[in-house]
Amino acid sequence: MSNPQPQQRSAAESAREEKTYAKVTWRLLPLLFACYVVSYLDRVNVGFAKLQMLGDLHLSDAVFGLGAGIFFIGYFLFEIPSNLLLHRVGARLWIARIMITWGVVSAAMIFVTTPASFYITRFLLGAAEAGFFPGVVLYLTYWYPAHRRAAVMTLFMAAVPLSGVIGGPLSGWIMQTMPGVCGLAGWQWMFLVEALPSILIGLLVIAFLQDRIAQAAWLTPAEKQMLEQRIVADNERKQTVPLARMFANPRVWLMAAIYFCLVMGLYGVGFWLPTLIKASGVQGNLQIGLLSAIPYIAATVVMIPVGRSADRRREHRWHVAVSAFAGSVGLILSTMYADNTWFSMAALTLATVGIITSLPLFWSLPTAFLGGVAAAAGIALINSLGNLAGFVSPYLVGWLKEATHGTTWGMLALAGSLLLGALLILIAPVHGNDKMKS
Repeated sequence: MSNPQPQQRSAAESAREEKTYAKVTWRLLPLLFACYVVSYLDRVNVGFAKLQMLGDLHLSDAVFGLGAGIFFIGYFLFEIPSNLLLHRVGARLWIARIMITWGVVSAAMIFVTTPASFYITRFLLGAAEAGFFPGVVLYLTYWYPAHRRAAVMTLFMAAVPLSGVIGGPLSGWIMQTMPGVCGLAGWQWMFLVEALPSILIGLLVIAFLQDRIAQAAWLTPAEKQMLEQRIVADNERKQTVPLARMFANPRVWLMAAIYFCLVMGLYGVGFWLPTLIKASGVQGNLQIGLLSAIPYIAATVVMIPVGRSADRRREHRWHVAVSAFAGSVGLILSTMYADNTWFSMAALTLATVGIITSLPLFWSLPTAFLGGVAAAAGIALINSLGNLAGFVSPYLVGWLKEATHGTTWGMLALAGSLLLGALLILIAPVHGNDKMKS
């Protein structure tokens, strides 16, 4: 009888651990998820505004691409300082500040009348939002060890496709039904209505988010102790280094290059999906909005089990690479069937599923070897450099569309970027137990 007892105690302890992490997830993820839904919606709804905005303001595709992408210049410049401040002052106040300010700036898009005002407002929106995503990535490292973070990040980043599911039909409906109300165009109403949730949820963050495990009154002392022990054990596999050494580390820069390749695909699809659907022969903003939800619904269904598979197998590299490769294939196929709505939608759905699935899995790689203040700066550096693709991608597609009078070459360029990212992942030293070193 004595032999089974340790196994029984181990099983009981494991069950308590799973129950505790489920409790943490149900407490933290719904609020963070809601934050990211409105964040991503406010970031890419300009793709729907384009359907009316360009004609109303007499803007070219190249101007739109530059304005859509200039968001990421502001994002890049303020990303690292923002994440370092979050590490210092705490996630609760800093994430709330980010959300409220970006809600105000997003609403200010209704005052855009010229290319210059479009550029300025998009830049300010990027500056306001800087630090949100890497701040949440950093925040989750305070609560979850590395082998649990792929599934958690996948749940969090399921907000991206869900924002497409919600935002596409909502944006299309607002733009189709509200032109002329109170003297505002449909695209102006879209920016105004979709900015308000950011401000409201920012206030909820102040009320309900806790910075660290020790501050969580909803956890028992035993639960806090167990969670702290798991984080301490996880951090022992990391190496905290001075910022100067972190910036000189080639592994961090390789992670940034990989993320850049993946984000090229994300924002290429995010900003141009409505245009691609319209080019396939669909008419009507509401119809375009409803069809644009299909790829995001599929991504939501696929990405969560893939994230769980990566954690269960404790293998993340191939999961990321295969997902990125699938995204590349989908974009290539979308150029081959651009004139057929249903084949084009199938290809764009494959592309969206692959791209969106790869992104949360990617973040299990750098967070496995970055610790301390190096994690705050390193995550922000990888995210800010990677998100420069958000500037390059829409501008490149817009420029190629004007130069070639079609979207084929733009989509092929994005497909090539995703393929390069998949190859870099396979050659990268990304094993979770490797320590960061200069």
